[in-house]
Amino acid sequence: MKMNYGGLLKTLNSVNLLRRLVQLLFAAVTIWIGFRFLLFYRQLVVGAERVVERPPGVEAFLPISSLMSLKYWIVSGDFNRIHPAGLVMFVVILLTALLLKRGFCSWVCPFGLMNEFMNGAQKLLFRQPLQVRRWFDYLLRCIKYLLLGFFCWIILVKMPGSALKAFIYSPYNQIADLKMLVFFLDPSTTTIVVLSVLALLALLIRNVWCRYLCPYGALLGMAGWLSPWKIRRNVASCIDCRKCTQVCPVNIEVHCAGTVRSDECHACLRCVAVCPVKDTLGLGMRKHRLVIRPWLYAMLIVVLFFGSVVAARLGGIWRNEIPLDRYRRYIPMLERFDHARGGYAPTEQHSGR
Repeated sequence: MKMNYGGLLKTLNSVNLLRRLVQLLFAAVTIWIGFRFLLFYRQLVVGAERVVERPPGVEAFLPISSLMSLKYWIVSGDFNRIHPAGLVMFVVILLTALLLKRGFCSWVCPFGLMNEFMNGAQKLLFRQPLQVRRWFDYLLRCIKYLLLGFFCWIILVKMPGSALKAFIYSPYNQIADLKMLVFFLDPSTTTIVVLSVLALLALLIRNVWCRYLCPYGALLGMAGWLSPWKIRRNVASCIDCRKCTQVCPVNIEVHCAGTVRSDECHACLRCVAVCPVKDTLGLGMRKHRLVIRPWLYAMLIVVLFFGSVVAARLGGIWRNEIPLDRYRRYIPMLERFDHARGGYAPTEQHSGR
């Protein structure tokens, strides 16, 4: 069978370009949100009368608070307005995984994009990344599931509705986004050391954060395992060229699988793009039905995220209901808030308005 390598390379590049454009779109939105949030914080600190509107999208970086809000919503029916955008994004990201596997990791997540840039730097600095033996790789991958299990045990099992409500409406949670910003604006020595070690490991070991340490990725991997859409290989037409396995960024042996069920599959579609035989690999349902093309996958990702923002805005569940005077009152208390105390002020913990 004659293979058109020129056309194959062109297709691979177009898929990679498409994914990179989507990644850069979300990265640009993230940078804009961060800049607006920094202005919001700075103006609060100096006591400006008119303050730049706080961007609700910053709540997407509060997954623990969002997990608490999700459970509280389920057990109480209260869709709280402390960090509503965070809860909306958390639900959308879970739905994305259930429908489109871990597309959030490879198409949306800014940390995923940074991870790929670190992989590029690794190639420039070293001929070959540090190889982790398979048995040790399995052990290391357990770390993110242990972290996820810890959070799920504490929040989903141990915390009753009353404790969830107390935390959600506590002053600490109300300004958790500001606390997060201050954490990075004024990092401690420990923070700098930990981040430096992670950066060094990322240069030595490919995908070290996403593969071994990210509990969010573990959650999405479990949700993605349930997705009806998976990378599927037509065994009859496969020529066993192994190009799919060679380009897989997470080392899945795609050429051996009829259906890729691995929780590590990010649905980057590189394997689909590099396959030289038409319709041999695809992201589809059983018996290769309803195959999603890369351009349609990209469109679905973008529409799901931006469409959810529009729907949440129209439904009045996007912006929080924390007044500016409360932010101003809590700003001087930022350094005093910690997880142990939690800011359980009995006069305000259940106000939320």
